[in-house]
Amino acid sequence: MKITDLMIREAMIMDLQATTKDEAIDELIASLNRSGRINDPVLFKEMIYKREAESSTGIGGGIAMPHAKTKAVNEPTVVFAKSSKGLYFEALDDQPAHIFFMIAAPEGAGNTHLRTLAALSRLLVDSDFISELMNTNTPQEVSALFDAKQAEAAEKEAEKEKAKAEKEAQGAGVSSSANNVKSNAGVIVGNANSEDFVVAVTACPTGIAHTYMAEDALKKKAQEMGINIRVETNGSEGAQNVLTADEIARAKGVIVAADKNVEMDRFDGKPVLQRPVSDGIRKSEELIRKAVNGDAPIYRSQGGSSKGEAASAGKMSVGSKIYKDLMNGISHMLPFVVGGGILLAISFLFEQIASPDNPIVKLLQTIGGGDGAFHFLIPVLAGFIAMSIGDRPALMPGMVGGLMAVNSNAGFLGGLAAGFLAGYVILGLRKALKGLPKAIDGLKPILIYPVLGLLIVGAIAYYIFDPIFGSLNTWLVDALGNLGTGNKVLLGLLLGGMMAIDMGGPFNKAAYTFAIGVFTSSGNTDGAWMAAVMAGGMAPPLAIALATTFFKSKFTEQERKSGLTNYVLGLSFITEGAIPFAAADPLRVLTSCIIGSAVAGGLTQLWSINVPAPHGGIFVAALANHALLFLLAVAIGSVVSGLILGLWKKAPTLVK
Repeated sequence: MKITDLMIREAMIMDLQATTKDEAIDELIASLNRSGRINDPVLFKEMIYKREAESSTGIGGGIAMPHAKTKAVNEPTVVFAKSSKGLYFEALDDQPAHIFFMIAAPEGAGNTHLRTLAALSRLLVDSDFISELMNTNTPQEVSALFDAKQAEAAEKEAEKEKAKAEKEAQGAGVSSSANNVKSNAGVIVGNANSEDFVVAVTACPTGIAHTYMAEDALKKKAQEMGINIRVETNGSEGAQNVLTADEIARAKGVIVAADKNVEMDRFDGKPVLQRPVSDGIRKSEELIRKAVNGDAPIYRSQGGSSKGEAASAGKMSVGSKIYKDLMNGISHMLPFVVGGGILLAISFLFEQIASPDNPIVKLLQTIGGGDGAFHFLIPVLAGFIAMSIGDRPALMPGMVGGLMAVNSNAGFLGGLAAGFLAGYVILGLRKALKGLPKAIDGLKPILIYPVLGLLIVGAIAYYIFDPIFGSLNTWLVDALGNLGTGNKVLLGLLLGGMMAIDMGGPFNKAAYTFAIGVFTSSGNTDGAWMAAVMAGGMAPPLAIALATTFFKSKFTEQERKSGLTNYVLGLSFITEGAIPFAAADPLRVLTSCIIGSAVAGGLTQLWSINVPAPHGGIFVAALANHALLFLLAVAIGSVVSGLILGLWKKAPTLVK
C-alpha cells in the first residue's frame, strides 16, 4: 500500500491558519471530519489529547505528529498540513512546528495499514525530505513527493534483496566488500567488521509513529558510528524483530526507548538505558555511545516482574504509588464483582418468582455468591495489590492474607492491609537477602520468598491485623446501620457526587470501593450505599443523553449521535460514557453531573433504598426494596444534571 492511499488530497491543509497547538489540533480534526474519515470528533479529540498527555507528539525538527487509535475512526487516514509561519507545539526541541501529520487509525486497523504508517514515520527522520516537503505548494506536489520517495525506498530494498540472494546462492553469506549490513527488519545494522554491538527496544503508547521513528533514528545513527545494532519494535502489530537470548547476551548494552511497559526480565544483569521514546529519536547518538561503553545502570530482575515497573516506581510520588497499587487490586477484582454480582442478581429475581430451594437459584448463588466468585473478592484484591508492590512473589502471601481477612471478619479493610503488607514484606526480604550467594538466587522466588513471605504475612495478619480490623469492621457496619436519616442523606450526597467527579478515576473508585466494602462486610445484604453509588454513577451518562436529545442546538451532530449511546451506558451503570463530553467541556459537564449525581445518591438514602447487588444498573433495579423509588432517584438526578448542562452549555462554533 502507498502512503498516499492514506494521505488523501482533499484532507490536506496547505496553509494552516492555526496559531496555537489547540487550534492546530481542532483544524486538523475538522478536516478529518469533513472528509468523513471519523465518526465521533469528540471522542477522537479526547484520544488525541490522551496521547499528548503521555508525551508531546511535536518530535522536533519542525514536525508534529498528533495521532490516535480509536473506534472513532472509520478509515485509516493521515492529514498532511503545512504552516508557513509555524506554531508552538510543545516540541521536544522547543522549536516551532511547520509540518503536521495527524494520524487517525481505527481500533481494528489491519497490518497493511499499520506497516504503511510505520513507513511514513521512518521517512520523517530524513531532514532532506522534510526540506522538500516545506517547498511544496499543492496537494498534488505532496503526493508526488511521497510516491517518489516510497518508490525509491522500495527500489533500494529490492536491490538489497537481490544482492543478498545472489551472494547466498554463491555461498558467500554477508558481503565482505561492503561495510554496511542490510538494515531491514530482523537483521543487524551497522558495520560488518565492528565488534561493538548493542540492542534496543522502542515503544510508544499507541505504537504508530514514534516507535518506528526511534527505530530508524537508532539504526541510521549506528550505521554512521560504525556500530552494530538490533532494534525490536513494540508497535500496534505487537513486538516485531524480537531480540534473541544470544543477541542480548552478546550486546555490550541495552537501550529501552519506550513510553510504555516492555518485557524487562530478559535484560537481567545487563547495562540498560531506560529513556522516553523521544530520546531514541532526538538523542540516538548519546544513547548508542553510552550503551557501547556500558555507561548505564545494571538492570536487576525484580523476582518475576515482566514489565520493568519496579525500575520506574521510584520516580512516582508516594500518593501516586499507593493509588497505582490499589487500582491494580481493584481492576483485577472488578470482573469477580461484575460476574458474581450479576449472577447473584439473577438468582434473587428467580428467588422471587420461585423459591429459595429452587435448583437454578441455588446454582446461581453458589457460582456467584460467597462460595463462588464473591469468595475471591478480597483475596484477589489483596493479592494483586501485593503483586503491584512486590511483583509475582508477593501474589501468594497477599492472597492468603486476604483470605484470612475474609475468614476472620476483618473483611475489606483487613484485606487492603494484608495486600500492602505482603507487597512490602517481599520488598523487605529482597533487601535483607541481597547478600546471599548468587548460587541460590534461583531459589529465592520459588522457595525462600514464598515460605518466609507467607509466614511473616500470615503471622502479622493472624495476631494483629485480623483482630484490629475485625473489630473496626464490626464497628463501621454498626455505625452505618445506626446513622440517622440526615447523616445518611449527607453520606449519600457525598458518595453520589464522588461517582461523577472523575468518572472512573480515584474519586469514583474510592466511593465504589467503600460501598463494596460495606456490602461484602455485611454478608452481601446491606446495599444502601451500593444504591447511592449506583444511582450516582448512572446519572452522568443519562444526563448527557437527555441534554443532547432536548437541547440539540447546543451540540454538534456527532455529539448528538454519541449522546444516544449514553442512554444504554447510563442504564447499564457505565459512568465512563460521559468522559468524552467531560473532556471537551469539563467545567460545565463535570459541574452539572456532580450536582445531579449527588442529588440521586442523597435521594436513595432519604427513601431508605437498598440494592443488594454491586453492579448492573437498571438490570438489577428489581432487586431493590423500593425499585420504583430507586429508578425515580436516578431519573431525578439525571434530569437535574441534564437541565443544568443544557441551559448552561453554549452552542458549538464551527471550525472554519
